[in-house]
Amino acid sequence: MLKVENLTLHYGASQILWGVSLDAPAGAVTAVMGTNGVGKTSLLRAIAGRHPYSGGTITLDGQMLHHPRAAQAAQAGIAYVPQGREVFPLLSVTENLQTGFACLPRSEHKIPDRIYELFPVLFDMRDRRGGDLSGGQQQQLAIARALIARPKVLLLDEPTEGIQPNIIKQIGKVIALLRDEGEIAIVLVEQYFDFAYSLADQFCVLNRGEVVLSQPASAVTRDAILQQVSI
Repeated sequence: MLKVENLTLHYGASQILWGVSLDAPAGAVTAVMGTNGVGKTSLLRAIAGRHPYSGGTITLDGQMLHHPRAAQAAQAGIAYVPQGREVFPLLSVTENLQTGFACLPRSEHKIPDRIYELFPVLFDMRDRRGGDLSGGQQQQLAIARALIARPKVLLLDEPTEGIQPNIIKQIGKVIALLRDEGEIAIVLVEQYFDFAYSLADQFCVLNRGEVVLSQPASAVTRDAILQQVSI
C-alpha cells in the first residue's frame, strides 16, 4: 500500500534522513522504532506532506506521489495522527470529527456509527470541547478524526505518550482491529516497546536517520530488536 524508497530529508543544512526505505502493506502494522532524535517523526512528516523531503520517492497504492503537500497527501489517502494530537481545543468533539470531512465528497459528510463503536467515550462527550478532554480522550479523538477520511494509510506518532494504561489498552485493541480488517496500512512510531512489539507485523529500526533493521516480526527476535533500538 505504501512504499518509501531512498528518502532523504533536510532541515536547513542538516540532513536528517539518509536513504530511508520502507514498505507498509495493507493489513499490517509496520513499527518504526529507534531512540529519540533518529528521524522517526521526520519520516512520518515527510510521508504526510508536513515537511518537504529532499530526495527519494513515495508511492501509495501504486501511484507515485510527487512531493505532496499535507492536503494532497490527505486527499490521496494518507491520514496522520501527530505526536501531541493537535485537536482543536475550542471546537466540540463532534466539530473536531467533522474536520475530517475535508477529504470526502459532500454526500459522505456524516460521522459513521463505527467511529463511536470504536471509541464510545467520544459519543458520550460529543458536545464537550476538545480542550476539555483528558490526554487519553484527545488521543482517541485524534485517531477517530483521522479515520473519518477513510484512509489507505494511517500514520501514528507516539499514540501512547502521556496516556493512562486502560486507554493504551483500548487504543491497542483498535489498532489490532483495523489491522485485521486488512484494508489499511498502519505505520506506528512508538517508544513504548512492549506496545509496539505486541502489535507489529514488521519492524523498521532507525539510527541516525538510516535504516539499521528491516524485518518481518516472524524473522527477528525481541532481543535483536531491543539491541538495535538501544544503539
